[in-house]
Amino acid sequence: MHNRACFRKGGLGVIELENVAYSYGGGELLSDLSLQLAPGSFHFLTGPSGAGKTTLLKLCYGALRPTAGYARLFGQDVRQMDRDAVALCRRRIGVVHQDCQFLDHLPLNENVALPLTVAGQDSAGQAENLRELLAWVGLTERGEALPPELSGGERQRAALARAVIMSPEVVLADEPTGNVDWEMSQRLLRLLVELNRMGKTILIATHDLQLIRAAKAQVQARVLRISNRRLQTAGADL
Repeated sequence: MHNRACFRKGGLGVIELENVAYSYGGGELLSDLSLQLAPGSFHFLTGPSGAGKTTLLKLCYGALRPTAGYARLFGQDVRQMDRDAVALCRRRIGVVHQDCQFLDHLPLNENVALPLTVAGQDSAGQAENLRELLAWVGLTERGEALPPELSGGERQRAALARAVIMSPEVVLADEPTGNVDWEMSQRLLRLLVELNRMGKTILIATHDLQLIRAAKAQVQARVLRISNRRLQTAGADL
């Protein structure tokens, strides 16, 4: 039954945090925080370094469990889910990590296809989808390159491709433009906006206010800020 739990509908958000707190090492990083990601919505998460943006993202995909309050993935309380149920839900959530870790001994196309392998899907049968995905992120010619041979922008685009290879309903991106120039930031943003227009729910953690302003010209985005361990709606001056 746990495997079915992820697919029960409940509430209005695909991801919901209600009065969540998270403590680590005796200190409270987040306090009394509530968030609802509605299907097809686009959110930015801002705040200074160390404010807890990455921690909040981890709560949103079940890598961390709140020390108080409720976290729900697709209507299911994370505290009532075993590891298999959380893993099943996470197939519906694509995550672009800040550090873009890859297996250096595997070429780019195999790194992007890794989620298929982990999920037990036949990657050979997904070859056409993989080719289309690499073309979408502009990496068709780099499929056989090893990760150490990739530039920062190529690694970020590869990370985005890997995050969406399973066609997730939600994409969470942690500082996806932190290590690339402005032109590449705009390219990554266009890809994320395109995903949103396809119906995906997007949450981007970033400190780049210029990127947020550029996004708001393309898509209706809600901007949230972590301040003093709590989540606030950012002002309209962004």
